[in-house]
Amino acid sequence: MNVGKRFAVRVVEKALDVFVLPVGHGALAFEWEHLHRFFRHFDIDCVFDVGANGGQYGRMLRQRVGYRGRIISYEPIPERAATLRAAAAHDGAWTVEELALDAAAGHASFNVFAVDEFSSLHALSDLARRQFRERLRLERRIDVQTNTLANELLNYQARLGFKRPYLKLDTQGHDLSVAAGAGERLRDFVGLQSELAIQRLYEDAPGFEQALEFYRSRGFELSALVPNNLGPRGSPRAVILRRKAPAARPTARECATPDFWLRLSMPDVARTLPDV
Repeated sequence: MNVGKRFAVRVVEKALDVFVLPVGHGALAFEWEHLHRFFRHFDIDCVFDVGANGGQYGRMLRQRVGYRGRIISYEPIPERAATLRAAAAHDGAWTVEELALDAAAGHASFNVFAVDEFSSLHALSDLARRQFRERLRLERRIDVQTNTLANELLNYQARLGFKRPYLKLDTQGHDLSVAAGAGERLRDFVGLQSELAIQRLYEDAPGFEQALEFYRSRGFELSALVPNNLGPRGSPRAVILRRKAPAARPTARECATPDFWLRLSMPDVARTLPDV
């Protein structure tokens, strides 16, 4: 979409309070709306954006979800991190770390593929090599610094004083290792978002059943499934909330919405309902 069309779309969206989407992209609006309600209901005040790539998720939060709080983005590819820092320089609430998160702190070898959104600490599976071929051609391996989510959370919580963080994971087969690196501090997050592998593109990457069971065992419940990409082989991205997460009180209008309970998907949400 050229600059003129993009400007026209923004004008229409602002004037009519609607989303304008290309044909075939309607599923994206569900994620935007769900996150908008989720962030508002749980009063999210900081987002850990792990696997930021070029900042697509952060821009989506700003432009589509309406989130204005803190974003801390982690991206280990130097060129991508530099581009992201330049974009975030105009946003005082957006911080960029050139760092990979892992189960332990140290250094690791990181695979950079031709389409760098697929780049990962993991090697490709045979399935990925057959299906994507040129797009997943290995261009180089780089040495990256790693740290744990527990260390990063403690560091930034001490510096910024946030109370209701949200975790987004998109690390190409490595989400559970990142989450494991949080230890017991994973429960400090009100909610999280993680890619689920229906087809495993990376060696040793967990399947979606294993991932969901891991999050449930740490006190989280599924809130929504949204498309991670719109291709025929796309994996869903799960929005997961912490069981017994401290919720802001919903408005009377929200309580009257028929799908209120479904959207929150929370066992003890009744505690947040206003007296009537």
